[in-house]
Amino acid sequence: MMMFLTYAAFFVLGSICVGLQYWVSKTRKHPSVGNNPAFIKFQTGYFAAYFLALTADWLQGPYLYKLYSHYGFEEDQIAVLYVCGFASTVLLGTWAPIAADWFGRQKLCIFFTVIYSLACFLKLSRSYGVLIIGRVLGGISTSLLFSAFEAWYVHEHIETHDFPKEWIPVTFAKATVWNGILAIGAGVIANMSAEWLRLGPVSPFMLAIPCLIASGVVVMTQWTENYGTKQIKFRKSCFEGLRTIVTSRKIFLIGAIQSLFESVIYIFVFIWTPVLDPSSRNGSHFSHPSLGITFSSFMVCIMIGSALFQILISRGISACSILGLAAITALISNILCIVSTHPDKVNRNLSFIAFLLMEIAVGMYFQAMTIVREKILPEVHRSSIMNWFRVPLNLIACVTLMLLHDENFRHGNRLIFVVSTLLMSLAVWSVFSFIKLIKNDEELKCQSSEINPGVTLV
Repeated sequence: MMMFLTYAAFFVLGSICVGLQYWVSKTRKHPSVGNNPAFIKFQTGYFAAYFLALTADWLQGPYLYKLYSHYGFEEDQIAVLYVCGFASTVLLGTWAPIAADWFGRQKLCIFFTVIYSLACFLKLSRSYGVLIIGRVLGGISTSLLFSAFEAWYVHEHIETHDFPKEWIPVTFAKATVWNGILAIGAGVIANMSAEWLRLGPVSPFMLAIPCLIASGVVVMTQWTENYGTKQIKFRKSCFEGLRTIVTSRKIFLIGAIQSLFESVIYIFVFIWTPVLDPSSRNGSHFSHPSLGITFSSFMVCIMIGSALFQILISRGISACSILGLAAITALISNILCIVSTHPDKVNRNLSFIAFLLMEIAVGMYFQAMTIVREKILPEVHRSSIMNWFRVPLNLIACVTLMLLHDENFRHGNRLIFVVSTLLMSLAVWSVFSFIKLIKNDEELKCQSSEINPGVTLV
């Protein structure tokens, strides 16, 4: 039953997603850049390397937990491995943009492909210590993937090629759409290698290595080096960012929303496999879902959420209202998970449906939060503020996983959803507190219309 539900959901949701994306494409307006061959050539060179790197990253998503359980590790041991990855991401994520500016963004992108390939290769080991090293390298790689590549592109776009700044969102909008498509395809390919061809849960990680090597070759041969033009005083930047958060209630609430919502996402990244596939943790003979197809269904739902955001925005719904809708949807999802994971009456089908609902909320959330941050956070301190936001985010996720994953505690997974529900309830409260705070802020409304015409914040 579970296997049938995952495939049926994938095809039905995929059809809905295609329809919504077509609807959105009819209403989306971009600057006219299609006839500029120099821009298209430059953009294609960036996409070639970046999309290969993204594909390698997504290939590793569906079977990470399954691989660790396949090696015989218990749930609390696997939680530690995940925490090591989360912790290295937040600790190194702070330094990644600065390192890119100092050492060169092209070099750091090449370094990314090397250490991420090594992280994948280390998945062949059954040694717990080696796997921890692999997770740390994976966390570092994730930080570089979402900082160095984008920084290289923006510098080349403006400084080297002197293209209009208005064209930058066009590239990132295309990258966002293709990111979703690549994630869906990576899930199917991972499922094919691990289950259809029966090559095992380590096979997607091995498939990621050629993608990373190819990405590195493109960066090395087609890209030119660039560096940051501004000397950043790290300590001063951190202090100014923290002071801005503490002295501005609007910014503090944005940080609270992001930390609460995204910590629940981090917890979800860990918990979805043992909930839907109990055989991953206890060797039971439940009918298990195809994890790659399940992962692709999640990615489809994120694209559905993103499309719903675009449709609602085009209908005049404010970004903050959509943010509130996303938080409420995620709250409902977690409440359903409390019901579905009752130890005396486990309902994996309901858990799956709740997870799909959660991913739709995630798709709406990221689109709405991007606009809210753009309009509220001061540009001069935005990077340091975002780094501070990541600290409680990761702390909440790590502490929750470490403290509540006691293998002897019968309600372990259910209690995690109880905690996630409390966190999401606080996120909902923070969203509506933020809306109330800025409702009569005329200066903010004026600024909002200048930054992004046609999109309202409140």
